[in-house]
Amino acid sequence: MALHFDRTEFDSRRDRLIIEMADRKLDALLVFSQESMYWLTGYDTFGFCFFQCLVVKADGSMILMTRSADLRQARHTSILDNIVVWTDREGANPASELRNLLNDLDLLGCRIGIEYDTHGLTARSGRLLDEEMKTFATTEDASTIIPHLRVFKSAAEIAKVEKAAALGDDALDAALPLIKQGGDEGAILAAMQGAIFAGGGDYPANEFIIGSGSDALLCRYKAGRRKLNKNDQLTLEWAGVFHHYHAPMMRTVLTGKVSRRHQELYDAALASLQAVEKAMVPGRTFGDVFDAHARVLEAGGLTRHRLNACGYSVGARFSPSWMDRPMFYAGNSEPIAPGMTLFAHIIIMDSDSETAMTLGRTYVTTEDEPRPLSRRNLDLIVQ
Repeated sequence: MALHFDRTEFDSRRDRLIIEMADRKLDALLVFSQESMYWLTGYDTFGFCFFQCLVVKADGSMILMTRSADLRQARHTSILDNIVVWTDREGANPASELRNLLNDLDLLGCRIGIEYDTHGLTARSGRLLDEEMKTFATTEDASTIIPHLRVFKSAAEIAKVEKAAALGDDALDAALPLIKQGGDEGAILAAMQGAIFAGGGDYPANEFIIGSGSDALLCRYKAGRRKLNKNDQLTLEWAGVFHHYHAPMMRTVLTGKVSRRHQELYDAALASLQAVEKAMVPGRTFGDVFDAHARVLEAGGLTRHRLNACGYSVGARFSPSWMDRPMFYAGNSEPIAPGMTLFAHIIIMDSDSETAMTLGRTYVTTEDEPRPLSRRNLDLIVQ
């Protein structure tokens, strides 16, 4: 089997889940999130774009229902030894087949939790499932159980994120020589992703963000490439990825001369990120971290140029996004605790002057100050 963790690691995760299920008085949990399946069993696939479900019973036993294309994938990448296949055919209703499986598992009339909040369960599939479960069992939304457990990383998981962070640094090292007048965004992307692959890393859960000129103010990937001017701005958001564990970074790199506005925004971004670091400690909350970021930018008159979130938890994620929960936004009462891997980003987009500035890196929380995982400092990068 192609497992990325020792069996004892998976046993520990299962035991933590069983305790949570007992607290919720659940007889079974229907797992649809690929991240949850990977965390619990090692099962590694993009087949979650189709209907599949991992059934976890209160005694810790597990059975996966999936398609034939993923049968060998599950056997090879996971600890699972109980796998059933639903058959692709015209008019197939895998939710009905799942109900039959649950009946075979003596779960009729039981209390069953369901992971609804995931890309692994489409709205259509969710409606089919609800229809089948309506007269079969008492159900409840259990979407938060495993994600909350995944927030707290084991030593083995932190080692994965540390490796991912090193690959992220390698990607920036590969990109910098190409960031100059006439530099091509396509070549920059190729160099960054190539460095990660060459270092043993993986595809990211979402596309790298790259944009120069006016596109430097965008926070999402868009199709189309551009070549850099003599005095230009290039916003990059990327992640080193190792065994699906992500360590994102974000930078706006300048070519040529530094404008006065760029310097002002960089100074504000640095001060804001430093405030975030001071707030990212046990005893504070995710909302406190956001507030620390916002206060600095508001004091600099940048309220309308900032975003309404400044980062989030990261770990093992699958498409379409490497963003995890909890997030840094106003009022989030989730406490900061040791053993979290968190990405903090400061994004300032001044549309009036078309000036962009970003600064972000991944941290692991400790009993005291957070530890940045990048080997790079936070200096403004000018090529």
